[in-house]
Amino acid sequence: MPGRNPFGGREFGLRVFSGIILAVIVVSALILGGWPFALIWLAAGIVGAAEWIGMSRITPVKPVAGITAATLAALVLCAQGGAPPAAALALLGLGLLGLVVLAQGGRGRLRAVCGLLGAVVIALVPTALRDDPGIGILGPAWMFAVVWSTDIIAYFTGRTFGGPKLMPRVSPKKTWSGALGGLAAGMLMGVGIVALARHYGWSSLAETPFVLVALVSGAASVLSQAGDLVESALKRSHGVKDSGRSIPGHGGVMDRLDGFFAVALLAGLYLILRRLIAA
Repeated sequence: MPGRNPFGGREFGLRVFSGIILAVIVVSALILGGWPFALIWLAAGIVGAAEWIGMSRITPVKPVAGITAATLAALVLCAQGGAPPAAALALLGLGLLGLVVLAQGGRGRLRAVCGLLGAVVIALVPTALRDDPGIGILGPAWMFAVVWSTDIIAYFTGRTFGGPKLMPRVSPKKTWSGALGGLAAGMLMGVGIVALARHYGWSSLAETPFVLVALVSGAASVLSQAGDLVESALKRSHGVKDSGRSIPGHGGVMDRLDGFFAVALLAGLYLILRRLIAA
């Protein structure tokens, strides 16, 4: 209801503390770039995939998880080692083939394949942005700014102002006030990080007109919230509250990266188009 105190008790404090620790680790790795940043996202991809395997009850668990982790590690090695794209595609194809052979049941095979492909997006896209000379640190920093501000401000505005529910059957606590607050924050922070990058000369991409940055940031904010809702629907369909317990106060890696995953898909599409045009 309106005027509701947005601050919770012990769980809220734990959520804030673990969120700050994670942000410090991720931002530090972003500044360093290279292998530190790549390993952060490889770990996120592996843990997120393991949560998906457990949540969607894919069997046999260990072989499927092993093939998924090995494929992700091989792809990251390819990316960091400068291997040709054909080699990476061949490795991905082998991993997908292994999952199709080993996973049990038609739905199990489909879910295993989707899990690996989703983990590839998480493991590779942020690092690919960071390593691109024309994008650099700005790409992942923009993603963090939009997704994190959307998530945080949506939570506080929704808890403070309440009002009509966004999709009550999927996520009963989310409101239109929270969604609009998150959208405004995502657009503002997206423009803000690009303005900062332009001032300090982080990337030639920072010369993009602010109007276009605001529009893309708004689209990314909407995608981020849609990703959150999709994961809520998936958890509800599988009868679980959280995807895992790896992050105190937040649940699992999938719970933290649902919105980020949706924006990473957008960023990945941009990278593909950028490289096709350059070719």
